[in-house]
Amino acid sequence: MTTGTTGSLPHHPVAVVGAGLGGLALARVLHVHGVEAALFDLDPSPDARTQGGMLDLHEDTGQEALRAAGLHEEFLARVHAGGQAVRVLDRDGAVRFAESDDGTGGRPETDRGALRELLLDALPAGTVRWGAKVTGARPLDGGRHRVTLADGTGFTTDLLVGADGAWSRVRALVSAARPAYTGVSFVEADLTEADARHPASAEVVGAGMLFALGAGRGFLGHREPDGSLHVYTAVSAPEEWLDGIDFTDTDAAKEAVLKEFDGWDARLRALVADADGELVPRRIHALPAGHRWDRVPGVTLLGDAAHLMSPFAGEGANLALLDGAELGLALAAHPGDTEAALAAYEARMFPRAEASAAESARGQELLFRADAPLGLVRMFTGRED
Repeated sequence: MTTGTTGSLPHHPVAVVGAGLGGLALARVLHVHGVEAALFDLDPSPDARTQGGMLDLHEDTGQEALRAAGLHEEFLARVHAGGQAVRVLDRDGAVRFAESDDGTGGRPETDRGALRELLLDALPAGTVRWGAKVTGARPLDGGRHRVTLADGTGFTTDLLVGADGAWSRVRALVSAARPAYTGVSFVEADLTEADARHPASAEVVGAGMLFALGAGRGFLGHREPDGSLHVYTAVSAPEEWLDGIDFTDTDAAKEAVLKEFDGWDARLRALVADADGELVPRRIHALPAGHRWDRVPGVTLLGDAAHLMSPFAGEGANLALLDGAELGLALAAHPGDTEAALAAYEARMFPRAEASAAESARGQELLFRADAPLGLVRMFTGRED
């Protein structure tokens, strides 16, 4: 498949909207099989914004995708040693569960930005069109689509893949579903050079992941390879709660957030009080568990565009990678029959996503229920809950 023109518009046989992990995995697997894809991303450059924190890549999903992409060995070289360690604390700072990383676990941690860079570097130059914000798409004949960009230009494509995240523009072509607020809001914070500048916080978080939980709230944190700590302060709250906090005034924002943690151990409160830089608010949204659509010629979705879920099972990035890889493999296995490839891909993706979305919802309930962190401790220790 090669890029050409249709009338006055460029034509791309395969066009992917979104150069996140899922879209890049799709493009890489297609490239391995000799198929060209064009990716369109609204960011002006690959380093225009930070890519988030650490990811634990699961053996049967994210790592399987990297094997299909021929990048698994290179991924292993980027694993964060010690990152699978876990600590669970209660609101008083008491350690209720702790497990070190002995290197034998099936969910090694890696930096999201480093993983994205690995995928980008494995694609031919020019595969991603940066600064290309998709504003709409409409069907043409024969399963083709015409896509418009914010700068007034556009293109046509035989296969349009929405890998454009939670608020996907492509989703409207197949589904009327919209993400809904899950009842939990995050406030993100960073503590840089933690061992030297924030030694008490570094000790609290440990070498890997921290869960410090109480009823309806908690601190979720992890250590990053550069020695910083990334902390998600989580609060079960109405959707408008964050609107009442002035995040342009960092000191006032810290005070407002910490009001939700009156009576909590001072070492845990310090994860916000001593944070460096601005706090970042984030509402957690999800599509309905089991979201699916009838087959629509010439278009499909992957990752958050298809099955946005809460992060409380750690599946989002893993499923995006696997979606991209499996879609690429399906297209390679059905040359000349895109509809058969899409049907095969969706038949596997839908039930997998439904199961993971349900697991994520259960994880949210488990983390923030009234007796937290008891449920999580029982899960880690293999006891019946």
